[in-house]
Amino acid sequence: MTRTATPPTARSSRRSTSARNGRGPEEPINRHVAPDWRNAALLTIDVQRDFALPGAPMRVPGTAEAAPRVGRLVEAFRRAGRPVVHAVRLYLPDGSNADLCRRGSLERGERIALPGSDGAELLDELEPSPATKLDPERLLAGELQELRANEWAMYKPRWGAFYQTPLEEHLRTLGADTVVVCGCNFPNCPRATVYEASERDLRVVLVADAVSGLYERGAEELANIGVGLLGSEECAEAVLGVTAGRRA
Repeated sequence: MTRTATPPTARSSRRSTSARNGRGPEEPINRHVAPDWRNAALLTIDVQRDFALPGAPMRVPGTAEAAPRVGRLVEAFRRAGRPVVHAVRLYLPDGSNADLCRRGSLERGERIALPGSDGAELLDELEPSPATKLDPERLLAGELQELRANEWAMYKPRWGAFYQTPLEEHLRTLGADTVVVCGCNFPNCPRATVYEASERDLRVVLVADAVSGLYERGAEELANIGVGLLGSEECAEAVLGVTAGRRA
């Protein structure tokens, strides 16, 4: 797999966002795209063992390193009582539900995120409990699997988390107008998810230090469409801060 350039820091990404929107770094953000932390939902993308662990069949560099920050972000959203959706991949052995570019390797016998396998499970940093396992039958049927209160797993058949999934309807039902995206391999699934969310007039944040494969040009292109690039600590503080404000 081709290695990507060193990811930009959250701070440099924020400066890029300011510049692309024609304002200085101290000016207020565009109110139409500013995240609404009171109505934010967290989306984790493909943070599964087969894409992260050493020796995994499709390990993506940087995913295991980002996992602790993803885990801390998940925990912050749990504490804040805000929704969390884990979008996952599941590949049937014959490759019939896979992207065209991956069907050949699956047909030749490669096993990646096989439904019911240990490699398809979420990384330990994200699991609500060691006993919590994905239900491939429900997920492949297009259902959301509730893992705990306000937290679900969802199968996505292609790169973007909105394509042929119940995600948009689910977010609308929850009243979420802001999505915070993190996870595995920015050039593919997180990037596609961000653009799909933007097309649906959702406010979007990409967590720059909790996604693998982020590169400077990609960060600049997201800034051009009003996506906020923030760090995991900043996002955690923001979502917990509005929760504390409600309770005050």
